[in-house]
Amino acid sequence: MSSNNQHLALITKTTSLIAAGDIVGAESALSELADAEGDNALMVVLDQLAPKDILAVMREYDESKASVVNMLVTPEQFARAMVLEKQYKDLTHTHLRSMVNAVIFRDDADPVEFLTAIGDLDGGAEALANYFAEKWSRIEAFACTGTFDAVEDYGPTLTDDELLASGYVQPRIDLDEVADRDWMQMAWLLRYECRDLFIETLLVLRAKARAFDLGLEEGDESPAEEDDGKFETSETDRGKATPAARTSDEESAI
Repeated sequence: MSSNNQHLALITKTTSLIAAGDIVGAESALSELADAEGDNALMVVLDQLAPKDILAVMREYDESKASVVNMLVTPEQFARAMVLEKQYKDLTHTHLRSMVNAVIFRDDADPVEFLTAIGDLDGGAEALANYFAEKWSRIEAFACTGTFDAVEDYGPTLTDDELLASGYVQPRIDLDEVADRDWMQMAWLLRYECRDLFIETLLVLRAKARAFDLGLEEGDESPAEEDDGKFETSETDRGKATPAARTSDEESAI
């Protein structure tokens, strides 16, 4: 069998395993390809695999449980998958943060390349807002003061207009002080390396906070999203949240 045919067969097998909920089996099949033919062969397959299938594998692994997909996925492939994460309706966004940290802060990665790729896509800022959802007040403080101390200690937050009009500000803390391979480092990189994306992300966070104050659940403000392309809700262990409905529209929407 030719290499192309083998790769097509692997894509079909991986897709079927994910549809059946066997994420470990899908990741194992991809790992076997990397072991047999090298990392470049796997990267070719990942470029042909649907973003939702790449996401299904990546979100089940973190730094403590490495996946060959997380280690090799490119910034563009990762961004296309990440913007679909909200369809899993993971209200705590635990999987999202673990996945993002494992990929963006891997040893060979340039986090800014990943952030730039995320910012280039519709839904990128929303995905980052979901990543920071549990740390909203600390991100507000960082926007106002350059530190992560409680924002109420420094008076009112910047208005949306003030935030948009704010100029470049020298960092009050060094990157080394927040190099935690987690949300603080991510926020620092966004504010000082990807300023426009940081502002957009914070505006989305504010919109989500206003919706919460109005008693709206996440998604209520966008009823058009309630379609057959969403993923099953799951708040259970890793490996349990799998796509419920799979349509070709998801790839074309990226």
